[in-house]
Amino acid sequence: MPEHLNWFTVLLNKWFGGVALAFLSALHIHANDPVNPIPNFVAMSFAVFLVAVVFFLWLRPRISVDNPGAVQQVMEGLITNSQGLGIRDLLEDNIEHGARSYLPVVGAVSIFILFANAISLIPVFESPTGHPSVPLACAIVTFLYYNFAGLKSHGPVGYAKHFGGPVWWLAWLMFPVEIISHTARLLSLTVRLWANIFASELIYTIFLGLLLAPTVAVSQHHAVLGWGVLGIFAATIPSLFMVLHLFVAVVQAFVFTILPALYIGMATSHDH
Repeated sequence: MPEHLNWFTVLLNKWFGGVALAFLSALHIHANDPVNPIPNFVAMSFAVFLVAVVFFLWLRPRISVDNPGAVQQVMEGLITNSQGLGIRDLLEDNIEHGARSYLPVVGAVSIFILFANAISLIPVFESPTGHPSVPLACAIVTFLYYNFAGLKSHGPVGYAKHFGGPVWWLAWLMFPVEIISHTARLLSLTVRLWANIFASELIYTIFLGLLLAPTVAVSQHHAVLGWGVLGIFAATIPSLFMVLHLFVAVVQAFVFTILPALYIGMATSHDH
């Protein structure tokens, strides 16, 4: 069954579809739809990128030390806050040395996921993290980054000793277990984010359809009852699920922040 293309995906394919198809052909990758080689999740990821760029370009000249605005305070709260739940706070709590040096990468992934999760609150967009490829890409970036941090901190030999466990004569057993455990983090990070966002959007869509169908049906015979009474439920109940989706979006971005912080902390720790 062909994918239903979002309006932005259609526009992007119209402008850059030929370039994308040529790029895929150069990599010997066969596009599922040669007419529209750019799928929804790629287009929506690009939309999130554009929204983030425009937002931060708008915010930058408005940053003030003496008189910070509401938006600036919210964004500063994402970095550090009194509850200790900011990105920098989580890094400093879990990493022994040089925690702030990991802020650019971990912060960029975390904020991208937050924006990607929440963008479907705008009716004309959908969350790219609702497709497994985008969470997988974020998980791969996280996986490569924390292992790179471990290698940089300990060197190849020292970092390899982390996988052998504290008892040298059990290293032959612990090493494959640790390799499997670390590799499983890719699956864990991917499925957790994708499943939650996919389910959140699906629940909203299902309830919207369940409420709109009887509203339209009744309104054909009783306009006041249909749009006046049932219409209230059709308008308010889905709104509650939008609030729930925003909550899920924030929680999943938080999870994708604290887990990389933990992974980097364990990879760079000198206690093992």
